[in-house]
Amino acid sequence: MSTIEQTAVNSGAGASHNTAMPSRSESWLPTLLSVIAGMVDVIGFLSLGIFTAHVTGNIVVVGALIVRHNRVHPAQILAIPVFILAVAVTWLIARASGRRGTGLMQPLLLIQFLLIACVLIFSVITKPSGDPHSPMATIAAMIAVSAMGCQFALLRLTLPVAPSTAVMTGNLTNAVLGLMDLISRTLPLESDNRRLTGALHLLVGFFVGCVLATAALMYLGDWAWSLPAALAAVAVALS
Repeated sequence: MSTIEQTAVNSGAGASHNTAMPSRSESWLPTLLSVIAGMVDVIGFLSLGIFTAHVTGNIVVVGALIVRHNRVHPAQILAIPVFILAVAVTWLIARASGRRGTGLMQPLLLIQFLLIACVLIFSVITKPSGDPHSPMATIAAMIAVSAMGCQFALLRLTLPVAPSTAVMTGNLTNAVLGLMDLISRTLPLESDNRRLTGALHLLVGFFVGCVLATAALMYLGDWAWSLPAALAAVAVALS
């Protein structure tokens, strides 16, 4: 093989390797956002009575309550259109900004931070956890749902290939499939490790967020929202 041919082969291999390597954003952002999602979901569920990051969970609960003729939490019904609206507004903001890809990351992360900070301020002032069915609790829950809608849209707009940071069923599936591929060696070892470790990071991050949020609620009450707000601020700073 000539020197020119060898150089071309090496360049092609290097380009392929670089393309396969995840960027810094792909490495840290989904994990950090999974911790935030776990915190927001648990605080919302325990103090406000709804899933703020799992629209599917609210649909299941509402359907079951209607069939059994039980009282339906108004926030559980409103969460679905509010989530849709939050995703649509995030898309409109992204389009209006004129940015694309990772260039959208910081402004959208800033919006998520501001929404979670609003939940914190509103909760500290109105104490909605005292009555999860009150109008104040519904307002707080809808702000939190909007923050999660922004997070979902943020990932799809900036890192389209990134896995979900709140729906752990898919990540658990990826972890099991990555483990099976690693055991059978049906795919290259590097690909197996990346799939498995990526899914595990999200699963562990979400679980850690849930545990920390539960502890924060026990000791901080409505101030527990300060934890996801602080991490959202860290995400803005790192971006």
